[in-house]
Amino acid sequence: MSKINALIEQWIPAHIRKLSAYHVQDVGNAIKLDAMENPYTWDENLRTAWLQRLHEVTLARYPDADASAVKAGLRQVMNIPENMDILLGNGSDEIIQMLALCFNAAERVLLVPEPSFVMYRLIGQAVGMRYLGVPLRENFALDVPAMLQAIAEHNPALIFLASPNNPTGNTFALADILQIVEASRGVVVIDEAYIPFGAETFMPHLEKYPNVLLMRTVSKLGLAGLRLGLLVAAPAWIAEIEKTRLPYNINSLTQVSASFALENFSVLQTQITQICKDRELLSQALRALPNVQVWDSMANFILFRVPDAPKAFAGLKAANILIKNLHGAHPMLENCLRVTIGTPEENRLFLTALEASL
Repeated sequence: MSKINALIEQWIPAHIRKLSAYHVQDVGNAIKLDAMENPYTWDENLRTAWLQRLHEVTLARYPDADASAVKAGLRQVMNIPENMDILLGNGSDEIIQMLALCFNAAERVLLVPEPSFVMYRLIGQAVGMRYLGVPLRENFALDVPAMLQAIAEHNPALIFLASPNNPTGNTFALADILQIVEASRGVVVIDEAYIPFGAETFMPHLEKYPNVLLMRTVSKLGLAGLRLGLLVAAPAWIAEIEKTRLPYNINSLTQVSASFALENFSVLQTQITQICKDRELLSQALRALPNVQVWDSMANFILFRVPDAPKAFAGLKAANILIKNLHGAHPMLENCLRVTIGTPEENRLFLTALEASL
């Protein structure tokens, strides 16, 4: 064993050494349908106006520590109640990390229905929480009796519920969510990253349930490059979680760009409407293929199962098309693939390559 390896074993905790880093596929010049991004861009006039706004930014100064203009824009376009406060993160991932740090203590449990967003587990385990995954039902609905049993036995400090869920695309029934919320003595975080694509928000119910926090992101709206997530909750919760937020975590270029985009939110909304239409067309086309199982989606991606996912994934990659291979990620995702909704031309090329790869 080298000296470095010996030092690593001595000083890096075992629970960190057992983890695997989150892997991002090499993009190259491929058609990128693997990361739930908005495929549409801004027209030249809007881009020029945005660049002019950036031209006014002074990089020699620290950004607004509170990002007050961004919060005001988010409050308006997302209809955030005035009696709720907002915390911003460098993407939702940083907010998940803040929550894990804030709620972690000896033997604290993080509970998540599975399969779901992998970062809940990775971040929870990284900070030393006990992670507990409860399988979803066969149709990817919440297994409420199993969740209630896990809550009663393990008293989780944190529960994450992503609705719509990633990677399955379905929403969880409000009645099921409320049973979990009411049974939990800890905090339930409802992750609404994909809420713009047609699902009902929990926002109107926040005031009634003091143990619920609501998480969102602007990444799926078409602003993934900004890395901006937000948490909405009662001011008392935000005041505590703010203690784990690093100062100036939202940089000046992100703040100015986000404010500009929110001022022109109608452009993003038009793109979202188009993505929803493209999603239905792509779903219909996938269902028409032989031996392909397709799940309904309320997100900007579609989960589907093929006879041999590794073979289909390799065929698509050879055709210069990247999607997400979920085979092996969870027992319920055997031979499953996930495709992000692209432009009509990207969707057509994907379908042609997939059919040739089956």
